[in-house]
Amino acid sequence: MKKILMAVLIAALAVGGWWWWTGLETADTGEIVLQGNVDIRQVSLAFDGSGRIVELRAEEGDRVTAGQIIGMIDTGILELQARHAEALVAAQRQTVLRLQNGSRPEEVAQARALLASAEASAARAEQDLARTSRLRSSGTSSTQAVDQARAEAESARASVEQARAGLDLIEAGPRPEEIAGAAADLKAAEANLALLHHQIDQGTLRAPVDALVRSRLLEPGDQATSQRPVFALALTKPKWVRVYVSEPDLGRIRPGMAAQVFTDSDPDQPIGGRVGYISAVAEFTPKSVQTEELRTSLVYEVRVIVDDEAGSLRLGQPVTVRLPADTTP
Repeated sequence: MKKILMAVLIAALAVGGWWWWTGLETADTGEIVLQGNVDIRQVSLAFDGSGRIVELRAEEGDRVTAGQIIGMIDTGILELQARHAEALVAAQRQTVLRLQNGSRPEEVAQARALLASAEASAARAEQDLARTSRLRSSGTSSTQAVDQARAEAESARASVEQARAGLDLIEAGPRPEEIAGAAADLKAAEANLALLHHQIDQGTLRAPVDALVRSRLLEPGDQATSQRPVFALALTKPKWVRVYVSEPDLGRIRPGMAAQVFTDSDPDQPIGGRVGYISAVAEFTPKSVQTEELRTSLVYEVRVIVDDEAGSLRLGQPVTVRLPADTTP
């Protein structure tokens, strides 16, 4: 019995000595040890437009890069409308060009020829009127013949004025208001075409940033809308660890100070990081923090930004964070 008691006493002394030495070492180093979980921002990605999904190019667990096409919806009707709009734009562009260029030389020459013909007809009508009037004076012509000749002469003079006005109009070309109206119609047609192209582009789903596909929520054949997410993405950067610090240790931590993050799966390979955010408001310790003495205490949230280039940390993974005594960033 004495030997057993002696062995128990020696073991107790050894454990006590180890505990004392460990506590002394921790006290000497002043290192802060915190427990927390990895946190990552997430994105619910949906199409901007609506339509039937025809293709999805990413699976759960795939890594996608910014701008990568990961889904498409049916845009056949919009593409047909865009082709029609392109034809209208082309036609209206030619109308504006025709108005800006004014009348062709051939049109001006034709108008001058019509004026010359009208002037010749007017001169002949004046001669006929003069001859008929002389014959009426000599009594060889009737009053009715003179009236008819006078009417024909007046009609010929009116034709000359009409032909001259037509020539002036052709030589002057389109009015500025007509050109401006045609140009405005062209801009409206181009804007409608741009809108259709934008709607077609909305039928292509692109990754906004580098990320990891967490969930694929719809499949080809489903009806997609802007309110129905297709993918849930986990952003790989930035990545941080959420920990909670008690008030006595709060004064030993400041933004920018170095930190090391340890995981249970690879405790010998710490991941570097730095303190990025310290809450200004105290809160009750979350239930996820299983330290008994802190369960009813007030703590402050701290985010430790990690440099996880290898991507070894996962969302929600429990980790240990060690902050050195030296608070110099």
